[in-house]
Amino acid sequence: MIAEKSQTAQKIIDSISASAQKVNFISGNEVEEAFTYLENKGIPNAKHEEYKYCNFDGILKKEFKNFYQKFTEVAASEIKKYKLNEAINLVVLNGNYNEALSDKIIVKGITIKNLQNFSGNNLTPIASIAKSNTDAFVAFSNAFSGNGIYLEVENANVIPMPVQIIYVNCALEDSWVSPRSFVHLQKNAELTLTERFVNIGKAKVFSNFLSEKLIEENAKLISYTIQQEGSLTYSVNTNQVHLKSNSVYDNTTITLSGQVVRNNHHAVLIGENSVAHLNGLFFTGGTQLVDNHTLMDHQVPNCESNELYKGVVNDKSTGVFNGKIFVRKDAQKTNAFQSSKNILLSDDGAINAKPQLEIYANDVKCSHGTSTGKIDDAALFYLKARGIGDASAKKLLLRAFANEVIDKIEIESLKEEIETELNTSF
Repeated sequence: MIAEKSQTAQKIIDSISASAQKVNFISGNEVEEAFTYLENKGIPNAKHEEYKYCNFDGILKKEFKNFYQKFTEVAASEIKKYKLNEAINLVVLNGNYNEALSDKIIVKGITIKNLQNFSGNNLTPIASIAKSNTDAFVAFSNAFSGNGIYLEVENANVIPMPVQIIYVNCALEDSWVSPRSFVHLQKNAELTLTERFVNIGKAKVFSNFLSEKLIEENAKLISYTIQQEGSLTYSVNTNQVHLKSNSVYDNTTITLSGQVVRNNHHAVLIGENSVAHLNGLFFTGGTQLVDNHTLMDHQVPNCESNELYKGVVNDKSTGVFNGKIFVRKDAQKTNAFQSSKNILLSDDGAINAKPQLEIYANDVKCSHGTSTGKIDDAALFYLKARGIGDASAKKLLLRAFANEVIDKIEIESLKEEIETELNTSF
């Protein structure tokens, strides 16, 4: 008998089970655990502390009366505008890696496979980082994952050009899609990766993305997450990252659109002298909700983490930042810093910021802070006094506010694209 609190989960399971492809790159035990978790815990609602401002049980009941997996193919021309000229562009269409729409791999040292083909490896790491008993949406991914992408950079290979994975959804009816990736950097490897999310269909989509990233000793992953899924997408984007000794993970997430966007970004520092950076920038309007949840889990000594998240909220939209720095008792000599800065452009918008420190070691340097306010009146007056119009002055100040995050993008064409996009948003 399914408990009342898990009826929404059961409805989703029943709706998509008939059309969902069988997941056989995840162990049977893990899939069974996923269903057990969903039956017992259900979909998070406002009573779940971690989803206090993002009541997915209510959202799913209101916005999706039924779930399907009814998608359509797309032409290469429809995706062309999202490709980066200086990058290797890979396409995951409706949750499945699409080799025909992807660029050919022209550099050595990198392996690209779909998860189904990769499952022949007895040492498959899929679901070794993202466990079903940690979160409902991780459990859903383990139960109903699409045939996503496995990307591996071999030992001591520095990939000379960026790789971009474009996750494209195109639904015919209100649908559930589960794109997934596993990114593995072997020892001494380096990669710059962009993960871009777009929706080009005319039906609503609930997108449940899950990425596991394993960064081995002395490896370095610079990554960018670009979210531009439009007003028909409701998404949960989960990144779970494990860093081994002397490794570096540097992520910048730019949220440009999406009706409801929940980002779960967890970095676990399991090797000494590892470094993790998480940066975020979001702009909301209308009735949008963007919810960024981060976790820096320091498990060993001599590691460093930094977080900087910025938000601009307009109309009746809502922005959320909930970040936790967790320092375990053996993680001495930890340096960890966290900052959330936000601007409210309207009286009806809302920002909910909750930076957290949970520290069990006694020899650490950790700090966090948050600030929320309106555009600086003195700065606005200064610009207007020099002949700059009100609208232009506000744009200049917002651009200056955003640039601290945008400047972290090292791919020039991507940086220019984001700047152009933001210029039209202000």
